[in-house]
Amino acid sequence: MPGTSHPPAASEVSATPRGGALLIRGATVVDGTGAAPRPADVTVAAGRIAAIAPPGTFAARDGYDVLDATGLALAPGFIDPHSHADGSPLESEDDTSKILQGITTEIVGNCGTSPDPRPYGGFGALFERLDAAGYVTHYCPLVGHGALYEAAMDDRPGPPDGDDARRMGALLDEAVEAGVFGMSSGLIYPPGLYSEPDDLVDLAGRLPEGRIYATHMRDEGRHLGRSVDEAVALGARTGRRVQVSHLKAAGVPFWGGVDDALARLDRARAEGVDVNQDVYPYDASSTTLLAVLPPWFQEGDDVRLRQRLADPRQIERARAEVEDPTDNGWENIVAGDGYDRIMVSSTRSHTHEGATLAQLAEKLGIAPFEVIVHLLRTEDLQVHMVDFSMAERDVETVLRAPRTSVCTDGLPIGLGGKPHPRLYGSFPRVLRRYVRERGVLDLATAVHKMTGLTAEVFGVPERGRVAPGLIADLVAFDPATVGDTATYQEPRRGPAGIRWVMQAGHVVVRDGRWLGIRRGARLIPS
Repeated sequence: MPGTSHPPAASEVSATPRGGALLIRGATVVDGTGAAPRPADVTVAAGRIAAIAPPGTFAARDGYDVLDATGLALAPGFIDPHSHADGSPLESEDDTSKILQGITTEIVGNCGTSPDPRPYGGFGALFERLDAAGYVTHYCPLVGHGALYEAAMDDRPGPPDGDDARRMGALLDEAVEAGVFGMSSGLIYPPGLYSEPDDLVDLAGRLPEGRIYATHMRDEGRHLGRSVDEAVALGARTGRRVQVSHLKAAGVPFWGGVDDALARLDRARAEGVDVNQDVYPYDASSTTLLAVLPPWFQEGDDVRLRQRLADPRQIERARAEVEDPTDNGWENIVAGDGYDRIMVSSTRSHTHEGATLAQLAEKLGIAPFEVIVHLLRTEDLQVHMVDFSMAERDVETVLRAPRTSVCTDGLPIGLGGKPHPRLYGSFPRVLRRYVRERGVLDLATAVHKMTGLTAEVFGVPERGRVAPGLIADLVAFDPATVGDTATYQEPRRGPAGIRWVMQAGHVVVRDGRWLGIRRGARLIPS
């Protein structure tokens, strides 16, 4: 399994410095395994960790360049298992939202969404284009089920027939050959919401052993347990590893549902299913405003959506369903949370950002559902939201669970507006709020959930631990001051207390400042 081999112990590694060798002196090493932090000096040579030894073992006079880390925790570079920064390499501006947090590697292509390979002539050419642009963080791509569907169907609506399914399978094989780490699905979004469990099993079963299926499940509220069972069943039937993305109990009536979800996952693991989960450390989610509408309303392309938004009969039908608190068989965000808990985060014109649907209804003098229709029509469907859908108690419960990784789930930086602060603060927030202030996790466990666990689950090669022989992707932070500063109204604030970030032995962030050189790479599963 990539990323899980064990290099030799420090005593077996030569400490003789070579040209450009670096001594990191005075740190408390939090090594990513969950082991207790310990004072140690670390040497780095040729982009790799050369040795870890008791303080004072090495000296500058031995030919090392010295990086003083006195008073700092030294950890593996953080690994984000759930990112949507697929297109960040192609942005003219460096996307520093993750690297400033200490994140050195991102798993992209989540929730069934990844770049369309067709304009590039296939997945191989797509990745060549991204490689040429360069990466701020290391890039581990998943292929989205939605991207496979749209390419195979050539944007035709409706369920795939046998020939379409075969094309999807062939496209998945092509993506695997090009270097994806697995496949993702987004089962509350079209086209994922039209997929049948058997179709997903057939696709995921084509993945090579060791690759992963990550899923934004079909329902994270009323039918959370049923959705967990669907994910687990896929893992049992295919023998492939499953990642439950951003596990939560969404919707006020369903708070507390994570206890049952975690119990189901624990039972599955006891029965031999390789399934894990991740979480972001906030009680609000974020997605497109279209997600509040019934599945039938979202079906088809943007032309059909605009036609429905102009049809009073279909608008009235959708309103009745959205405001119906009974079970209509889909995840009804408005019924679960109410209009006052849904905040507009970005629009095409950048108006109304930061206001809730209830506030906009009062301001505009129209009913709250009419606000949804008005925004989608006037902003040409380009509206995103933040939904305060969760209880912090549930967030803490998922965070404590042994097989939970920490993620950001941040939307792409190009949307503008007031994005969810998780894009800029998730990892430092865990270290501040849930380690230092609330004691939900100890430091070693938190770092493990940000590094070694994620590297193991996703097969990230040669990263995730501070150990001799591994790539020197490292982050140094002050445990007493590290934390997030981003808020829902001012989300673009960078974190505090991250002293420096290193990729392959090169410092790329110093004292909260990005040094401007893209040293990331697209990683290849082994």
